[in-house]
Amino acid sequence: MFDPTLLRTFLVLSDTLSFTRTAERLGISQPTVSQHVGRLERAAGRSLVLRDTRAVTLTDNGEAMAGFARTILAAHDQAVAYFTGSAMSGRLRFGAADDLALTQLPRILRDFRQLHPQISLELTVAQSGLLHRRLLAGHLDLVFIKENPGETEGQLVRRDRLVWAGLPSTRIDPGDVVPLITYPNPSLSRLTAVRALEDAGRTWRVTCTTREINGVLAAVRAGLGVTPLAQSLIPQDLSIPPAASGLPALGDVDLTLVANPQAPVAPVAALTAAILSSGADPLAPARR
Repeated sequence: MFDPTLLRTFLVLSDTLSFTRTAERLGISQPTVSQHVGRLERAAGRSLVLRDTRAVTLTDNGEAMAGFARTILAAHDQAVAYFTGSAMSGRLRFGAADDLALTQLPRILRDFRQLHPQISLELTVAQSGLLHRRLLAGHLDLVFIKENPGETEGQLVRRDRLVWAGLPSTRIDPGDVVPLITYPNPSLSRLTAVRALEDAGRTWRVTCTTREINGVLAAVRAGLGVTPLAQSLIPQDLSIPPAASGLPALGDVDLTLVANPQAPVAPVAALTAAILSSGADPLAPARR
């Protein structure tokens, strides 16, 4: 009843909420995106999208269709792989920086497992530096990590701004000691934050050290200080401190996929493609 091509277009639109970005990701024209959505709405007999000059939103039926589309497409692709004899199998050891759990990555991994049930996906969640060392040691096949711009080894997924994040009520004046919530060393965000503070002549002290993003966010929400985060990962209840705080700029950070050249090529390529072009912005905040 529902054409997979139309469902794929709608699924991209449901995550980007932009006809322009949907067209760019799929490599088709914006009018074609509109035509696909219109045909899907006619097939469903329901309005799926609300459009005005400023925003695109999904109707309740559109939200339901997005869920059905993921299930339908996963089953469709799995059937195609099965009957064409192209189903992949084997083990894939994947590592992801723990703060990327705040994005759409968990859903992408779930869909990948549904599409490739014969691949044994082993997930390691840790800090970027540790994951990179494990990749070099041959213990991981593919990692999704943060790297300094200009030092990127793998496939760039997005270049983001590294910014300070804190409670809106947390006030830091230019002369104050900066209360820092961070990961233990070695940590890219910690090293970047400390270097920026010292270059700016700001005094700082660590008020909380934790190895997990949930610990970082709990400490920030408790008002213990501020933390460096990729701007796209800041939860809605936190904010960037105002310029009056005098906190130094932290620059950019690259979010990249780095593969082990000795890893099985097909599973690594499949997961890389799933993250880059699964019909979602992999670094969009997860819907809660």
